[in-house]
Amino acid sequence: MQALWSQSDFVAKGTLVIMVIMSMGTWYILFTKLWEQQKLFAQAKAARETFWSAGSVKAGVATLEENSAFRFIAETGLNANEHHEGALLEQIDKNSWVTMSIQRAVENIQSRLGDGLAFLATVGSTAPFVGLFGTVWGIYHALVKIGMSGQASIDKVAGPVGESLIMTAIGLAVAVPAVLGYNWLIRRNKTGLEQVRAFGADLHSVLLSNKKG
Repeated sequence: MQALWSQSDFVAKGTLVIMVIMSMGTWYILFTKLWEQQKLFAQAKAARETFWSAGSVKAGVATLEENSAFRFIAETGLNANEHHEGALLEQIDKNSWVTMSIQRAVENIQSRLGDGLAFLATVGSTAPFVGLFGTVWGIYHALVKIGMSGQASIDKVAGPVGESLIMTAIGLAVAVPAVLGYNWLIRRNKTGLEQVRAFGADLHSVLLSNKKG
């Protein structure tokens, strides 16, 4: 790596820097999204244990954490259920209004869970090609130098070409964690969203039953 960096021109060095940035961004997003998902799973468990055992929806909301995704959904549904007035809103029946409000809250959470995943997908699909570009560029310059020196022995060719091939290996090393992490996070997001949607559907039924509002 030291030899590759010292013998590279600004294009090759720029390619290396880009791949380092991709790798850092990938691992940052992986750990950040994993922490967010674990937090969501903990909030889902808390909602199952405390919310549904409360005497009313308002009392259940108070049992949830301030930043809980499930509290956000419950507060949105409760607000829509209690505030269905106005000339425009009265044209929409209460059932549809509560349904739309809860659905928007669920979609908002889904959007937040998906933040950063596009970066992982981009890195996973482009990093190998970035590394390949660095390899092609390095081999080209290595062959030009060999041609100018007039020495084409194996020891003169193997060193520069071998160093250039490291770029492809780096590109793959960056892409593989991004692809695996993306697929893993997508599966975990589906699990979390199933719990969010189930909570929203149950809340919708409770609010419209007028038994625990």
